[in-house]
Amino acid sequence: MTTPLHLAPRRVLIVDDSFLMRRVIRNIVEHDSSLIVVGEAADGEEALEQVVALDPEIILLDIEMPRMDGIEFLRRAQLITDACVIVISSVAQLGSPQAMEVLALGAADILPKPSGVLSVDFEEQRGHALLDAIARCAA
Repeated sequence: MTTPLHLAPRRVLIVDDSFLMRRVIRNIVEHDSSLIVVGEAADGEEALEQVVALDPEIILLDIEMPRMDGIEFLRRAQLITDACVIVISSVAQLGSPQAMEVLALGAADILPKPSGVLSVDFEEQRGHALLDAIARCAA
């Protein structure tokens, strides 16, 4: 049995209304050569358009966003994609009503992010957890 010399990187869509968090998450993802960020969206409406246009395999999703939040995005996205969704949110802590709802809507995992305006320590504190959650999506 032969192993392919090159596997195509898994396509990732980052959905978060914070430009800073999108940059931090992108930095984490780009450290893994088996992943490629194909797009970013600042809210659920934009994310739905990106899902149709880019067909990502993995979606990294915030919950609290303007225009369309992550929960409504999940409701609609499950009709158009089978991408693995990992929620990264300060409101969807394990055991919370939001966490229960996103899991019921098909999210594969939930990672807490620090609350507050600046979440630059997310990369240091949660980078490995994020890459581990993405790896579980591949399984």
